[in-house]
Amino acid sequence: MELNREHFRAIIFHNFRRGLSRQECFDELNFLYSDKAPSYSTVKNWYNEFNRGRCSIQGESRAGRPKSVVVPEKINAVRELIKQDRHVTYREIEASLDISMTSINKILHDYLSVKKICSRWIPHNLTNAQKKARVDWCKEMLEKYIQGTSKAVYNIYTGDESWIYAYEPETKQQSTVWVFQDEAKPTKVVRGRSTSKQMIACFFGINGHVATVALEQRRTVNSEWYTTICLPEVIGEIRKKQKNRRIILHHDNASSHTSTQTKAFLTERKIELMGHPPYSPDLAPNDFFLFPHIKNKLRGQRFSTLEEAVDAFKTHVLELPQSDWKKCFENWFKRMQKCIDHHGEYFEKQ
Repeated sequence: MELNREHFRAIIFHNFRRGLSRQECFDELNFLYSDKAPSYSTVKNWYNEFNRGRCSIQGESRAGRPKSVVVPEKINAVRELIKQDRHVTYREIEASLDISMTSINKILHDYLSVKKICSRWIPHNLTNAQKKARVDWCKEMLEKYIQGTSKAVYNIYTGDESWIYAYEPETKQQSTVWVFQDEAKPTKVVRGRSTSKQMIACFFGINGHVATVALEQRRTVNSEWYTTICLPEVIGEIRKKQKNRRIILHHDNASSHTSTQTKAFLTERKIELMGHPPYSPDLAPNDFFLFPHIKNKLRGQRFSTLEEAVDAFKTHVLELPQSDWKKCFENWFKRMQKCIDHHGEYFEKQ
C-alpha cells in the first residue's frame, strides 16, 4: 500500500503524543520508510501545528468532517499506527487521529480484522497458511524436545524487546481499596501513561534471567544494535557460566531478528535458532509470561528517571523464584499442544 501525506501526518502526530522530539520522529520515519519519509521541515511544521493545539491531521478544507465518519484515509491511518506500534491503545489511536471510539472499534474489527493477543494487535483471522505454520512449528518443537522433557531445553534462551515507562498507571483492579460502610469513597485521580520511556531487551532460560539490555540513545531496534550490543552481552553472560555451552536462541520474527546481518552473526558464533511462527505472541514466553507479569508489578510506581524504571524492572525479574522460570517453560510446551489442538487458531480465550 502506498502511503500518502495523511498517513504520515497520523504517524507524526502519534510520535508527538508519545513524546518523541522532532529529530527522533524524523529519524524513526527515515529508518522505517527511507526515501518515502517526509522531510525534516515537514515534521517540524506539523510539530509546530500540534504544539499550537491542532488535533486534526486533515487539510483545512476537510476539518469539518465528523469524527464518527469511517473513510479509507482513516482506515489506512489506523493500519499504519498499528504497524508502527503493535502495543498502541484505543486512547492513543483516538488522540493521534481525532476519531471517535466507535469508529476506531469499527475500523479495527470490521475493516482491519485485528484483535489483541498478549497486549499486541495481531490479525483477527489467521490464514490457513499461517495456522499451518503455527501447527507445524509446534509439532516440530514438541517432537524435538520430547514434550519439553529433553535436557536440550536447558540450552534454550528466549528474548524480546519492550518499552518500560517512567510511569504506568494502575489497572482498575489494582486501584481498588477496602472501604468501611460509613467511610466516603476515595477519589481516584486519573493519570495517563508517561511519555518518557526506554526500550529494553530481556533474555532468559529455564534456570532464570540471563540479561536485560537497554537501548541507550536509541528509539528503534535495528540489526546493528542487536548484533553489536545486545546479543554479544547476552551470549557473554551465558558463556560466563559455561564457556562451550550449546546455545539455542528463540526470538520472534522482527526484522532485526531475521536480517542477513543477524543470521550471519549467529552462524559465525555457532548459535542455533529455534525459529518462531509469524503472528504468534501467544507462543512467545516474554509475551505470555515475563513482560505482563513484571509490568503489572511496576504499575502505579512513578520513577524520576528511566534508569530507575529499568533498574526496578531488573530487580523484579531477579526476584522471581527458579520455580517460576521452570513453570514458564512447562507452560510454553503446553501452549504448543493447545495450538495443535485448536488447529493453529489462537487459543487463549477458547
